[in-house]
Amino acid sequence: QVHVVESGGGSVQPGGSLTLSCAASGLTDNRSPMGWHRQAPGEERELVASITSSDSTFYIDRVKGRFTISRQEDKNTIRLQMNNLKPNDTAVYYCRATDLHVRRDYWGQGTLVTVSS
Repeated sequence: QVHVVESGGGSVQPGGSLTLSCAASGLTDNRSPMGWHRQAPGEERELVASITSSDSTFYIDRVKGRFTISRQEDKNTIRLQMNNLKPNDTAVYYCRATDLHVRRDYWGQGTLVTVSS
C-alpha cells in the first residue's frame, strides 16, 4: 500500500521562507518521479515543481529562482525549499508520487501555506 505524507506548511510573512517535506512509501522504485502541486481557493490545482527518477527538475515560471525541489538520498523523500514567498503563493500544497510500473499517481493529503502580512 502506498502512503504519501507531507509536512512543513504554515503561515509566513511576504518575503519569508518555508520548507515542505514529503515522504512516499510502498512504491515499486525507490527513486520515483515526484512533484509538488498547489491549489489556491477558487483555482484549479497546478504543478509547481517536479523531479524525475534521475533528479532532473522542472519549475513553473512563477517560482523559478525562489523555489528549489530536491530529493533526499536514494529515497522517495523530497523537499521544496520556498524563499521570498509572495501572497499569491498561498495555497494548499500537495505532494505527488508516480509509480511508473503501474502508471499511477499517488497524492498526499495536502499542507496549507499562507503568505500574509
